[in-house]
Amino acid sequence: MARHSVPPARDLRVDFFRGIALVCMFWDHLPGNPLGYATLRNFGLSDAAELFVFLAGYGAMLAYGRRYELDGFFPAAVRVLRRAWVLYVAHVFLLAQLMTLVFVANEHVETRDFITEMGLGYFLDQPQSALLAGILMQFKPVLMDPLPLYVVLMTLMAGLLPLLVRRPLWVLIPSGLLWLLEKHTGLNLPAAPEGVWFFNPLAWQFLFVIGACCARPRSLLRLRPLERRIGRNIVMPVALTFLSACFLLSLSWRWPDIHDAVVPQSVATLIYPISKTDLDLLRVTHFLVLAWVATTLLRPGRWLEAAPARALRCMGRHSLEVFCLSVLLAPLADAASALAFDLPLVQLGAGMTGVLLMLTLAGWLDAVRNPQRTASLQGGAVATVRV
Repeated sequence: MARHSVPPARDLRVDFFRGIALVCMFWDHLPGNPLGYATLRNFGLSDAAELFVFLAGYGAMLAYGRRYELDGFFPAAVRVLRRAWVLYVAHVFLLAQLMTLVFVANEHVETRDFITEMGLGYFLDQPQSALLAGILMQFKPVLMDPLPLYVVLMTLMAGLLPLLVRRPLWVLIPSGLLWLLEKHTGLNLPAAPEGVWFFNPLAWQFLFVIGACCARPRSLLRLRPLERRIGRNIVMPVALTFLSACFLLSLSWRWPDIHDAVVPQSVATLIYPISKTDLDLLRVTHFLVLAWVATTLLRPGRWLEAAPARALRCMGRHSLEVFCLSVLLAPLADAASALAFDLPLVQLGAGMTGVLLMLTLAGWLDAVRNPQRTASLQGGAVATVRV
């Protein structure tokens, strides 16, 4: 096995974009909150879910691909499976805590039926079956879908790690074929009480694998600097045009009459439905183009040391814990807004307070796990509050 005496520097943009995904997912989970208009889903055909899954594969490859090269397959695979187990345990505990919060909120808010909205009626009707289905990751109330998908993807990665490191195309091509097969057949995993997984693992694994392949030290396509520069000059205008068209299309959904007048029926028949469950081609394409443009234009630099960027990076470093907290905060923020008659100022305050609590948790975890960062993170948190 090849050993590296000096590990490559960590790309701080990974944690930065992961922090953006966490904030966007939290705001997206607040029904009717004005902050939801500022999230990624309003600017194109993909949203924070694609960003989160892509970065899950990217981050896993950075961590465990390097471990595989240093220690070999078995120790690296054990670490991957240990991470999958941590994710599974987090799912089980989060499920119990979420149900408790929803039941309490439902008792105090007379104008809303949170139990029905969160998909917890199955638990009241058949508690034993629901508990078993929850342990088997088949019963997933609203907001609980990402973690079971993450468990499946990390478990899959444990066996594919050698190929991802040494022969990535041997994984990427079958992964793409499986994604296409799912499009043709509609295969999915069953969910309780009836239905299928909202994030179909047979489809979403493709984006996870793409993220893992992008994290490899050596690119799949070896281009010289001149070729890369020429490629950027040619591809960038096309990419920006595509992103602009996607933005206008998503914007038109708010005015159906304008959408129907602008988008020909033949085009609408061709592109719709842009399924999130099955990870539609347009969603994948939009995300990959957006990711390429963002990483090309936002190069690593001093901007990552600014207070807002440091705050997002801090949350991104502790994505599991922050995500779990955001899932619990979402129904609480929604209930608080409902008790205040959904006043816009209350909704804004609930959304910003939730983000502040997520940042507080991340800063505390940083202080406990890495005391050297404590001073800088405290400064970033204070600056974020002022902003």
